[in-house]
Amino acid sequence: MPIQPYLFFNGRCEEAIEFYKKALDAKVTALMRFSEAPGTPPPDSENKVMHSELKIGDAVLLASDGMGEMWGKPITFKGIELALTAANPKEASRLFAALSDGGTVQMPLAETFFSPSFGSLTDRFGVPWMVVV
Repeated sequence: MPIQPYLFFNGRCEEAIEFYKKALDAKVTALMRFSEAPGTPPPDSENKVMHSELKIGDAVLLASDGMGEMWGKPITFKGIELALTAANPKEASRLFAALSDGGTVQMPLAETFFSPSFGSLTDRFGVPWMVVV
C-alpha cells in the first residue's frame, strides 16, 4: 500500500508540472481539469488542474491547483520534506541544481557521515526537498 504525497500549488500546478518534467524527468500519467468534472466549476477555474499524477522514477507524486479560494496565497509546506535518492554524486548534483533553480538552498550538497552527497533546498514553489545518495 503506497503512500503518495499530494501537493497543492494554489493555482500554479501547471507551471509546477512543467518544472518537474524538466528538473526530474517527471512523466504525466493523469491530468484532469476542473472543466472535466460534473457540475459547475468554481469561477475562473475551468482550465486549472483539479488532479494530476506525475511518475518520477518509481514514485508517484499527486498534484492539484487546489480550490480557488487558495489561489494567490503563499504556498506553505510545513513539517515535511520530499526525499529524492540519487544513484551517485553526479546524479545528485544534477538533480539538486535543477530543483534549486529559482529556489533556496538550505544545505548545499556535501559529503556527510551518512552519505557521499546530501543537501536540502526549497524549490521555486515552496516545496522542500532533500537530495541524498
